[in-house]
Amino acid sequence: MIRLKSKEAISQMRQAGAVVAAVFDAIAPMMQEGVTTEEIDRTAHQVILAAGAVPSFLGYDGQGPTPFPAATCISIDDEVVHGFPSGDRLLRDGMIVSVDVGACLNGYHGDAARTYLIGRVPDRVRELVQVTEEAFWLGFEQAVPGNRLGDISAAVQGHCESHGFGVIRDLTGHGIGTDLHEAPNLPNYGSRGRGIRLLEGMTLALEPMVTLGSPQVYIGGNAWPF
Repeated sequence: MIRLKSKEAISQMRQAGAVVAAVFDAIAPMMQEGVTTEEIDRTAHQVILAAGAVPSFLGYDGQGPTPFPAATCISIDDEVVHGFPSGDRLLRDGMIVSVDVGACLNGYHGDAARTYLIGRVPDRVRELVQVTEEAFWLGFEQAVPGNRLGDISAAVQGHCESHGFGVIRDLTGHGIGTDLHEAPNLPNYGSRGRGIRLLEGMTLALEPMVTLGSPQVYIGGNAWPF
């Protein structure tokens, strides 16, 4: 069931989102060679707690055989989502690193990801990141009352595929609010004019997930990363 939010609820969600933004501000200087993903996660966790919030992901029990063990998902290179932070994983020249952060404040969740390029990366990888961000904003422009869910999906898919990139089918964006994941699922592919009609008070997490080639994914050995 889709839960429409009041203006007060959306205001609360903005505050949770501000905590997530503060995390990105804090970790940005750390995104360089030699830093471990565990160090990044530790800093993110500290920022979330200092704001009076709790990490949305830590202990999340939605997929793997054990709850998610960290405050952030840090995915490197061919990992799309849900990578585990580790003291053994150092950032190195040429890596592409996605950091996904969730914070729950006063019962409402904020959720966002950013992708970082470490040192020198191929031009095509740099283009991948740029086109994915552009696709996010094109989808965002379609997220208005009266449009259809497919209008968002088609905007993302069309832009990415027009540049020769693959759009992942098995992972989607989602609704968000008092639960981290709420209805509806928001695919990054679809057709304009299709899907449910968007209503005022819907709150959605747009999450374009795009690859250099194939849209196919598989689950990693510990059942969390894709």
